[in-house]
Amino acid sequence: MTPLKIVIRLDRQRLYLCRGEEVLQSYPISSSRFGAGCEPGSFKTPLGRFEIAEKVGGDQPLNTVFRGRKPVVSEEPDWTSEPDLITSRILWLNGLEAHNANTKERFIYIHGTNQEALLASPASHGCIRMANADIDRLFNEVEPGTEVVITPGDG
Repeated sequence: MTPLKIVIRLDRQRLYLCRGEEVLQSYPISSSRFGAGCEPGSFKTPLGRFEIAEKVGGDQPLNTVFRGRKPVVSEEPDWTSEPDLITSRILWLNGLEAHNANTKERFIYIHGTNQEALLASPASHGCIRMANADIDRLFNEVEPGTEVVITPGDG
């Protein structure tokens, strides 16, 4: 059977879960409001080929807030005022090309967000944000090693 693959088109602000050429699911996302790039500290979304390096949060309730990939349990973060919470599930990306090899050390994830109203427009600090219910569905479909391609799109 052809393996699953994630394709993210920044021009459409969409994530596609594919098997071969067939699109199985399509989700709105939010990429970086600073554009695309791989420079450390740039808060840009990297482009190219990646793999899921690690999955984090599958043992936690939906809408759990993470800091440093650990669930926040000692405080109640303010979902309305914090601009970029990492919520529900984390798919940690590893770059597979020379120009994006620093992706994992930049802590670039596909993750849930407290800013679902901003989905379908660039608003993140480099990661790919998804609705919490959507990242939960995607998390359950993919495994470490799943290929991810992030492209600017074709216009």
